[in-house]
Amino acid sequence: MGDPEAVRRATVHDLARAAGVSLATVDRVLNGRPGVRPVTAEKVEAAIRELDFRRDLSASLLARARDLNVLFLIPDGGNEFMESLRTAIARRGRGARAERLSLVAEGYPAFDSSALAARIDALDPKTWDCAVVVATEDDVVRTSIDAASRRGVAVMTLVSDVSGSARRLFIGIDNVAAGRTAASLMGRFCPTGSIGVVAGSLHLRDHRERLEGFRGVLAEEFPALRIVGPLEGLDDADRTKHAIATMLEAHPDLRGLYNLGAGNAGLIAALSRQRPEGLRVIAHELSAPTRLGLRNGLIDVVLDQNPDGEIRAAIAAARAVALGHGADFHSETIEIGIFLRDNLR
Repeated sequence: MGDPEAVRRATVHDLARAAGVSLATVDRVLNGRPGVRPVTAEKVEAAIRELDFRRDLSASLLARARDLNVLFLIPDGGNEFMESLRTAIARRGRGARAERLSLVAEGYPAFDSSALAARIDALDPKTWDCAVVVATEDDVVRTSIDAASRRGVAVMTLVSDVSGSARRLFIGIDNVAAGRTAASLMGRFCPTGSIGVVAGSLHLRDHRERLEGFRGVLAEEFPALRIVGPLEGLDDADRTKHAIATMLEAHPDLRGLYNLGAGNAGLIAALSRQRPEGLRVIAHELSAPTRLGLRNGLIDVVLDQNPDGEIRAAIAAARAVALGHGADFHSETIEIGIFLRDNLR
């Protein structure tokens, strides 16, 4: 049997009858186009609320004169998490073609704000409806986002936000909460002593926020713990390996280690060579290196932000923004996954 709720679902014809207007007027209101008097628009909005009208975004995409084109700008450099984002984009993109939705992922040099800004400046609204950007928080990037928005390209930030910009939405986890979670776990593992911290780059808002959350909980709840660092590994395996090796050599009494960025292949390499007895380790993102680290006991906890879920949320937001529903669209904060060896699938 069919779903009775689906049978009773309101249509644009129902809206037109309830509001006493034409289908063309309903279409203008739904798509935010001009030419509708405020009193008439209010009648349509009232009918939408009364009938609990929910627009079929997939059908709306099919009715467009051209495909919805979404560009993802993802930093290069071998970062395992960024590679997982690219994989999720490719997987989602294959199924999206049937809905006239085109997803394209392009790279730019990691941590190169000028290169990213140049790529955003080149966005043509005749080609791109929306750009989803993993960005450094820098004035040149902020200016480019603002200019793209004025040209009619909707820009959303992914993973790491750019404050004070004209970006439409941020899609990602609550990074302050992620840092606080890491601190709460570390404080229970290690009531006293020194905790080494390695970041990718403090030019990234997400890394600064994780550090902020981590420091906050240690100060509030575990004042006997002292932070060593942070050192920066630039999300690169070799640099991260060197940073951790340097920290372990200089501080052989470390009780804990928190890698709040990427470069986890370097983390595993450094710990495989030198891991003090009883050292507790927390890292981010469930990837091949961190899975290995969990299985062999080099890492105690991995905090994961679900790259496939982030791409799915970005696609939903792009649909809503392109079809004129961006003002009413609110992307849910991505949940933080907590993985130990015991719940690793």
